[in-house]
Amino acid sequence: MDNSHISTPTGQSEAAIQTFPTVWRNKQFLMLLISYSISLFGNTFHSIALNLWVLMMTGSAKMMAMIVVTNLLLSSLLGSIAGTYADRVNRRTIMLITDIISFGLVITIAIFISVPNTPFFLIVILTGLVTASALFQSPAYQASLMNVVGKEHIQKAVGLITLSENICRTVGFSAGGIFVAAFGVSQAIIFDGITFLVSFMLVLLAGSFPSSSRNNALHKVKKKFIDDLITGLHYIWKDPFAKAVIIMSPTLTLFFMPSLMLTQVMAVTVWRSTPFQFGLMEACIPLGYMIGSGLILLLGSRIKQRGRLIMVNLLLIGPMYILLSFTTTPTAAIPIILIIGFMFSFCTLLINIILRLEVSEELQGRVFGLLGSIMSIAPSLGLAIASYYADVFSSNVVMFLIGGLLFLFGIYAIARLTAIRKYN
Repeated sequence: MDNSHISTPTGQSEAAIQTFPTVWRNKQFLMLLISYSISLFGNTFHSIALNLWVLMMTGSAKMMAMIVVTNLLLSSLLGSIAGTYADRVNRRTIMLITDIISFGLVITIAIFISVPNTPFFLIVILTGLVTASALFQSPAYQASLMNVVGKEHIQKAVGLITLSENICRTVGFSAGGIFVAAFGVSQAIIFDGITFLVSFMLVLLAGSFPSSSRNNALHKVKKKFIDDLITGLHYIWKDPFAKAVIIMSPTLTLFFMPSLMLTQVMAVTVWRSTPFQFGLMEACIPLGYMIGSGLILLLGSRIKQRGRLIMVNLLLIGPMYILLSFTTTPTAAIPIILIIGFMFSFCTLLINIILRLEVSEELQGRVFGLLGSIMSIAPSLGLAIASYYADVFSSNVVMFLIGGLLFLFGIYAIARLTAIRKYN
């Protein structure tokens, strides 16, 4: 007898009630985690090597800005498109294809850089293509997690990814600088290319990703691409939680990234930090973030009233920056910076976890794609404005203003972004 049409008493399909192993026993998730981490680690080598090459060859900050602007334009234009493809095409296939494409492009960059008199525009084009490839891979990866680990393990999974990301960035930039000094620019970029190849092999070995029966049904009735794109944008505009996240996360980043730059400026011009103290301050934000991420990972489902926890930390970050603006010594500044990093983890990591739980799996690619586009523009806009006014006034004054604006935004978020505040 064919029982394929029979559903459970709650109306859920068999796929919907599928149980998943814990993240530490989920081999597929662990392979994806290692794949993501190793490629991110390689990217830090690439970033340091490319920036150094541009400065060595051109000595121009404008040339470095050209690469940054190119990447920003691509991010703003392709984010939603890439996210829509992630919801239409097999996500594992996208990840495999983009890893191979990125491997080929990065190796090509390494070859061109090792050749004398390479035209700069070629490097700009190739770097832009690598960025475009990453833009398609990211929403595919992010949107795959729910089906790989299940709702019951998504908080631990996202916590592990975030923790790994911070470790890779912190260690990667230090190791990348040493590697470039020891072996050279092109070798560091080749190393990045190899990590893409390793990532490809890990995704290949991970096997096909599970998918919900609802998603399978949607794949059978394909709509036009533009219809899917519009559907995603309409969902984000109408859904209270998705809309609240699209407002909150980029706004927080808009203020947070300039504050990092101002902290560096104040460390040198105001606090007169020693090299050791400066390095300690640089480590405080990622260290605080890792402590917060580890706590979220450890507590797991025992964390209640997550929305209120997000809002409390958002509200307190602004006053911490105001306090930092009045600080006169590095000894006093260091613990404040550490606390800010800790608070930032609750404002961002918990949001990413809840977003995966609340957004329909078949729409997650579009939501993460659009969010990624906006998040890529906001920091640069904030940095441009903050750096200009820091020269007109002083870093202390701009830091104070950022803290005040963040505090006002925290009040606004508590009052208006109720979908987040009321989330349990």
